[in-house]
Amino acid sequence: MKKIITLVFVSALGGLLTLGGYKLFLEKDTQPFAVEPSSELPTFIPANNTVNTLNSSTGITPNFIEAADKSIHSVVHVKNTAIVNAPLSMRDYFYGRSSQRAQVGTGSGVIISPTGYIVTNNHVIKNATEISITLNNNKTYMAELIGTDETTDIALLKIEADEDLPFMAFGDSDNAKIGEWVLAVGNPFNLNSTVTAGIISAKSRDLSGQNMQSFIQTDAAVNPGNSGGALVNVNGDLIGINTAISSQTGSYIGYSFAVPSNIARKIVNDIMEFGNVQNGILGVTGSALNSEAAKKFGTTTTEGFYVHDVQEATGAEKAGIQTGDIIKKIDNVEINKFSDLTGYLKTKSPNDVVNVTLLRDDDEETLPVTLLKPSIYTLPTIGLVKNASKKELKRFNTDYGVKINKLDETYKSNWIRNGVEEGSIVTKINGKKLYSIDDVQNAIKTRSVNEPLQIEVINKDGEKVVYHFR
Repeated sequence: MKKIITLVFVSALGGLLTLGGYKLFLEKDTQPFAVEPSSELPTFIPANNTVNTLNSSTGITPNFIEAADKSIHSVVHVKNTAIVNAPLSMRDYFYGRSSQRAQVGTGSGVIISPTGYIVTNNHVIKNATEISITLNNNKTYMAELIGTDETTDIALLKIEADEDLPFMAFGDSDNAKIGEWVLAVGNPFNLNSTVTAGIISAKSRDLSGQNMQSFIQTDAAVNPGNSGGALVNVNGDLIGINTAISSQTGSYIGYSFAVPSNIARKIVNDIMEFGNVQNGILGVTGSALNSEAAKKFGTTTTEGFYVHDVQEATGAEKAGIQTGDIIKKIDNVEINKFSDLTGYLKTKSPNDVVNVTLLRDDDEETLPVTLLKPSIYTLPTIGLVKNASKKELKRFNTDYGVKINKLDETYKSNWIRNGVEEGSIVTKINGKKLYSIDDVQNAIKTRSVNEPLQIEVINKDGEKVVYHFR
């Protein structure tokens, strides 16, 4: 017992001596300091924080959930069946079978009304003998083709459903901005209800090289089967109809293109009201400016549309637009290239008035111009034809027909050898009399795929001659 008490006493005494030595010899050389948080340390946000701005639609990464939910039920799968001529096999010859085969193609479409109107691409349903539509809920309907416009690649379909359908209203594609987030919704490779995201890369893109197109360009992934589907913004507004991809492989490699919703809406409204597209033209020809063109035309302006010529009896001529004018803006749309001009005019109709802002001798002025129906049309194999005056028709002893304004350079020598010159009158196409450019357009549009083209022309000797083309 005495040994235990002695051991505890010695331990306690050793502890006191150690503490006393530290206080006496070491603590006086140590200065107090404060610990402060470093500004370089990362800030951590709880994963379950429901107000996390990094995941908010107004933060760094946009939220596509609402836009996808709005659009996915309104985008449909389009299947078309066409009859095509296939090469004959030995078995076909032996059994005397036809070379015609059924060919099935697929694409997408967008429901634009609760009553079943659907917009898609013309190339999705071209030459189809049967069109079927499958909704997002897997219900299938047979569709009626209401009308098409090959120039803009837009077609209008109609299905009869027992109930109101989910649909998308057209947004304003003029308000779409470069760099804005968008979704492409469709059925690539028959994968229904596919949503991809990207940004608007450019506007007013022309892929034809003929200044006939004005696409929205995006880097949202679009593949075969997406054609006719929806391009929507983060609010779920329909701002385009996906139409084409830029690819050397046939599949998506970086960029896709959509018909702007304002153009698609105009085409659809015309088809529903008139049965065809009613275009309003300005009445000028010209080219976009750049440094080289500006030097050629003697101007310091490198952006805009330079007017080479003003067509007779058009809104541009009546408003006072002149050769050498530089169009800078139409209404509130800036014109930097030809596709800016054609793209905006495709949203307009005959008799619409647009305000054209132009430069003339470095002075800016704005002229109101009334758009008129086209008076010139490119007729295959012949060239440019235009409405003929009564005096011109009387000269050829006819009361109907359109005048050849300019022969196609490829066939010009052949036509001249046959006595057909610029100024000659085209009277019929496939037996249909022509009274105006509208009749020419309708005759070409309603011609069936395998139907030969028959053109009746009054030559320079006053003879009516029918030419056949296949």
